Amino acid sequence: MFVARQTFTTLQRRAFSASSRQVNSTVPIVAEIFKARGVYNPKRLFGVTTLDVVRASRFISEIKGTNPANENVTVVGGHSGVTIVPLISQSNHPNISGEVLDKLVNRIQFGGDEVVKAKDGAGSATLSMAMAGARFAESLLKASQGQKGVVEPTFVESPLFKEKGIDFFASRVELGPKGVEKIHPIGKINDYEQKLIDACLIDLRKNIDK
Repeated sequence: MFVARQTFTTLQRRAFSASSRQVNSTVPIVAEIFKARGVYNPKRLFGVTTLDVVRASRFISEIKGTNPANENVTVVGGHSGVTIVPLISQSNHPNISGEVLDKLVNRIQFGGDEVVKAKDGAGSATLSMAMAGARFAESLLKASQGQKGVVEPTFVESPLFKEKGIDFFASRVELGPKGVEKIHPIGKINDYEQKLIDACLIDLRKNIDK
């Protein structure tokens, strides 16, 4: 488990980010701890989905022969296995389909396992996490300084699926000086992605309840 604390403004306001395969559980746990101490602010607690985003950009660039820095793949849901839902239909390459799409989605969902295997057990995907953490921290700093239009997919307390008992969900979130400014809806998705969302919600609720 990796939990990072970053200064959100020069006035020592703090934002927390958690990143691990168990982030689906640790973020709700941290929220409950803060609630018990009367200091919980849902606008300042984030689970870093950026790790899945940068992997998705890298993997799709390998298929298309492009620069991953120019790819932008929105990832929603959670941060482990089938709870990771890449919205390929909203990417630069919405026409990816069939077996290629199946393999791409699976690789994005289980990319952490691939990295650990490649390292032959020598630690976790630490370099990927470092890059993702740095990118998200940079976005937080830009937003804290008043830059507009800073949007990152991140795992936060969200209204998107509260009616289904899921209080935390990752989607595109606009950041500002006070933290979460706006939680964007998932947007238009295809039938394939709807099935991925349905499977995600089942596992995600179990993680959060735990």
